[in-house]
Amino acid sequence: MTHTTQRVDDFGITLPITQAACKMAEKFAHQQPNSAKAEQVRLNTLAVWVVNEYLQFMEIPTNLKVSDSWNPIMQLCSNVADLEITSVGRLECRPVKLNEQACLIPPETWEDRIGYVVVQVDESLREAHILGFMRSVNNEFLPLHQLQPLEALIDRIAQLQASPAKALVNLSQWFIGQVDAGWQTVEALRELLDSRPNYAFRGSVTTEESFQSQTTKRAKLIDLGIQIAHQPLMLIVEISPEENQTSIRLQLHPTANQVYLPEGVKLTVLDESGAVFLEAQARSADNYIQLQFRGDIQEQFSVVISLDDMSVREQFII
Repeated sequence: MTHTTQRVDDFGITLPITQAACKMAEKFAHQQPNSAKAEQVRLNTLAVWVVNEYLQFMEIPTNLKVSDSWNPIMQLCSNVADLEITSVGRLECRPVKLNEQACLIPPETWEDRIGYVVVQVDESLREAHILGFMRSVNNEFLPLHQLQPLEALIDRIAQLQASPAKALVNLSQWFIGQVDAGWQTVEALRELLDSRPNYAFRGSVTTEESFQSQTTKRAKLIDLGIQIAHQPLMLIVEISPEENQTSIRLQLHPTANQVYLPEGVKLTVLDESGAVFLEAQARSADNYIQLQFRGDIQEQFSVVISLDDMSVREQFII
């Protein structure tokens, strides 16, 4: 315990737990089926809230609402305490109690994280100590004496912010025939799938000739991995010019001889800040789902296809 206290004094930071934080934690806790799960969600929520307050103070933009830790379904099904840092990734904020010498890092949080912050929550729930940072883990218990100073977290975020972003798919270029790698016409992709019986496309998609000549449509296979093994989905992006804007229609279709989409698969549009703009979710007998919107030239957005804890993101600029 002495060693842990030494590290807090050396490079940790203490922040008050606000009434708003307590109210939100209690709200989430009351939605849980038993007292143990309620306590887990309560502490996770407080840890995320405190780290969010710290990053806001450091003028690092975050988005609580798109974090799994703020999703009631994910709270119930998983032990997650993630915080979405805008245009950077997800930071896991793990709580520990006073006198604990190691922090639990659930295996479901070992991937898709830019790092881990450990937060010691006071028993009175009046203050919390952000103890330190770890870039990666491969064990369920992280000894607190291994934590790095919070400066390492700030450096990590700055590094990721400065690194080259994933190439944006430029939709305006599609109008002049310049199409990004991986995107094909619906007809070409359908022929490719039909030539591979295990992946045959059975959906019904209207061809481009049925629309105005300026409409452009391209498709790409989306693989969500083991959740729907050997069943890639087809994402179709259709664009057409309008006065000072571009009309965009997204469709998600099944392949692999499947008539319907996997129940629960989501098609989500995020705006430039990472906030959810539009979302559709497949029901038990949907053979496709669709979203339609308009955007300005040079406007950026992301499309996320997700099922349970698996997701694929495509980034676009109009």
